[in-house]
Amino acid sequence: MNDVDVYVLAATRANTRRSYASALRHFEVEWGGFLPASADGIARYLAQHAEQLSIATLRHRLAALSHWHQDQGFADPTKTPLVRKTLKGISALHPAKPQQAVPLQIDQLTHTVAWLDTAMLTCDPAERLRFTRNKALLLLGFWRGFRSDELISLEAQNVELVPGQGMTCFLPRTKADRQLAGQHFKVPALSRLCPVTAYTAWTDLAEIEDGPVFRGVNRWGHISAQGLHANSITPLLRSILEQAGLLSSGDFSSHSLRRGFATWANDNGWDVRSLMEYVGWRDMKSAMRYIDTADSFGQQRIEQALSGQAHS
Repeated sequence: MNDVDVYVLAATRANTRRSYASALRHFEVEWGGFLPASADGIARYLAQHAEQLSIATLRHRLAALSHWHQDQGFADPTKTPLVRKTLKGISALHPAKPQQAVPLQIDQLTHTVAWLDTAMLTCDPAERLRFTRNKALLLLGFWRGFRSDELISLEAQNVELVPGQGMTCFLPRTKADRQLAGQHFKVPALSRLCPVTAYTAWTDLAEIEDGPVFRGVNRWGHISAQGLHANSITPLLRSILEQAGLLSSGDFSSHSLRRGFATWANDNGWDVRSLMEYVGWRDMKSAMRYIDTADSFGQQRIEQALSGQAHS
C-alpha cells in the first residue's frame, strides 16, 4: 500500500468500510451480481430483495455500490432513472414503520446506577471492575448523548479533567464531523449521577492511562487491551438493565442513552438549538427524531384549553 492509498483509506470511517464490504459481498457472492454493474442488474437486485430487506438496508446497499463504482472510475448506475424509480416503487409498496429506540428515562437511569452501587459492595473483584465500567459507560453515554461508536472510540489520553467543573473529551472522528477535524465534548461534573466521578472511578480502578477507555473484562478480572466493539454496546446495555430489574430491557438499544438525554433536556426547558449544539446534531430533523416530550400526545395542552373553555 503506497502513501496515497493510506490517506484514501483513512478518508472513510472503519465502520463504513466494513459495512460497504459486507454489502458488496452480498451483491456479488450471495446474489451473484457482477461488478461493474448495470442499472438493470441493480434494479433486479432491488426487486428481488424488496420483501426481505428494509428500505433503509436497500439504500445502504445502493450507497455501497455507488461508492465502489465512483472509486473505481466507472459511471454510477445507482443514479439512473431505472434504479431510482425501482427504489421509489419499493418504498410505495413496502412502506416501513420507522424504528426508534426506547429512551432511557432519568428514573430508570437512577435506579440502575443505585443497583450498580449496591452490587459493588458485595461482588468479587472481576464483577466490581465490570460494574464500575458499566456505571461510567451509562452515565457518560447518557449525559453526553454519545453514540455507541463514540463511546468505544474514546481514548484516555484524549480526556482532560478540569477539577470542579468537568472534563473534555476529544474524539478524532465522529459521524457528524464531515471535515475530519475532530470534536471536543465537554462533560459536566454533577452533584449526583456524575459522569466525571464515574469515569475517574473506572479509569483509576482499571489503571487506564491511555488507549481505549471502555474495554472488556473477563471472568478472572483481566482487562483487555482492546476497546469494546460498537455492536457489543446494545447487548451490554440490555444486560445491565436486566440485572438491575428493569422490565422490557430488550426494548432498549445503544441509542436509548442518546434519546433518553434528549427527552430529559427537552422536558427540562432546553431549546432545540441548544440541544443540537450540545449533542452535535447538524439539522433540526435529526434532533426532533430523538425527542419524546412529556406530553407527546398533546393531552395536557388540549385538556387545559378545554378546561378554560368550560369555565368561560
